[in-house]
This record gives sequence, structure tokens and C-alpha cells, in this order.
Amino acid sequence: MPTLYALKPAFQDRLRPLVDRLAAMGVTANSITMLAAALSIATGVAIAMAPGSRLLLLLVPLVLFMRMALNAMDGMLAREHGQASTLGMYLNEICDVVSDLALILPFAAFPQFGAWAVVAFAVAAMLAEFAGVLGVAAGTGRNYAGPFGKSDRALGLGVVAALCAIGFWPASIAPFVFPAMATLSLLTAINRIRTGLTGNTG
Repeated sequence: MPTLYALKPAFQDRLRPLVDRLAAMGVTANSITMLAAALSIATGVAIAMAPGSRLLLLLVPLVLFMRMALNAMDGMLAREHGQASTLGMYLNEICDVVSDLALILPFAAFPQFGAWAVVAFAVAAMLAEFAGVLGVAAGTGRNYAGPFGKSDRALGLGVVAALCAIGFWPASIAPFVFPAMATLSLLTAINRIRTGLTGNTG
């Protein structure tokens, strides 16, 4: 299914000169991975402590974009500069899930969305990533199939945060936003499992 992940090669091409310079400076893929997680956690904690701050909400789309860039960069450092490691694999997957939770769960404090709907989205997002990682164990490789992968979730959450910051959330729509994203995430998990099974049997 179509997903923003398809744009990753073009995004990486733009980042490659910067990644090459960082590699020459001795910057490691694991340090970039940890930086992305720390940035996400700090942002999530700040929003949880001050859920009414429009400035913090406006920062969310920027932080999500920076996280996507950092995630692309750590992968390029690992693959293109000989920094791939088992530790890096664990850090990459665990930090991605932790970062997702850090940025999603603070929205549970926004009554217009419903705390359980936000938690459901967070759980569904974890399931989608878990299903993707299981592709490695299934022998089909890490699965990034859509329709609502990491990049798509970042776009969706960024739009939610921006609209919250400007106060544009019709009461009739807000309760359905996170359930819709949770549903799309569950469909993503199912699609990744189906892809893995097809790869195993075909």
C-alpha cells in the first residue's frame, strides 16, 4: 500500500552530504539514534507538563520532521559508513517505539480526543512496528508496508498538534481523530503480517 516511506530515498539523497560530513567528524549512528529519542522524549515530557502551551504544540511538527531526518541519517551512517551493529539494531527499534510513545501519549491530556483513544493509537503504533520487526525473524526482512507507517504517523500527529495549537478542532470531529489513526495503524500491522506470511509461503 502507498506510504510516505516511498519518499525516503529522495530524502536520503538530500541528507547524504551532511551525513558524509558527520561521518568524517566521527559522529556515530548510535549517537544520532539516541539524539532522536532524547529530542522526542523531552518534547513529550514538556507537552505533558504544559498541555495548554501552543508554542510546544507548534514545535511538535518540527520535532517530528527532525526525528525523521535523524532516523534517516543514523541508517545511512550504519549502512554507508560501516557502522552497522547488533547494538545499533536494538537501539534503532527500541528508540523508535519509545519516541512514538513519548510524542503520542501526552495527547491523552487533551479531553477533546479522549484518553483511551490516544492510548489505543499508541498501542496500535507499537503493534505496527512489532509486526514490521518480526519480518526479520520470518525471513522476509524488516517490513515497512503501509498504509500508516512511521512517516505517515508522524505526518498525522504533526497535523493534529498544529491544529491544536491554532485551536482548530471542531467538536464533532475531534473524538474520531485518534480512533481513525489507531485503526490505520492496526491495518498496517495486519498488512505487514500478511506480507510476511506471503513471503514465507511463496
